Amino acid sequence: MKYLFVLAVFALAFAAEEKKEEERPKIFKRLIPADVLRDFPGLCFASTRCATVEPGNSWDLAPFCGRSTCALSEDKPPRLLELVEDCGPLPLANPKCKLDTEKTNKTAPFPDCCPIFTCEPGVKLEFPELPVPPPEEETKEEAKA
Repeated sequence: MKYLFVLAVFALAFAAEEKKEEERPKIFKRLIPADVLRDFPGLCFASTRCATVEPGNSWDLAPFCGRSTCALSEDKPPRLLELVEDCGPLPLANPKCKLDTEKTNKTAPFPDCCPIFTCEPGVKLEFPELPVPPPEEETKEEAKA
């Protein structure tokens, strides 16, 4: 009987944890060319901090909800890139879904600052389609043709 009780508690804890994950928004990542100051050629420029950052280091994007990381490309010669992580686009307008102002904390560190929406039962949020660039290999083949 004790084992059944422990199993039931474990199942409830797992279900509660699974529900928490559903509430968290998806994290969007994109790699963009880094801002570089001419006087600091080997460093990324973090405009939200007005500071330079070494490759491999991250910084907060406050007052926006996000984080960036300075990275080196694998090209020869390597280029400085910025890995931007944020909450992504807002969902499409839906009168059956509302921003949950009690669960959303805009001043929390990323990713806890991302907006949380609550929808009526059976309703799912819809997000805009984001254009995805073709892989580099396809682009090179098209340029040759």
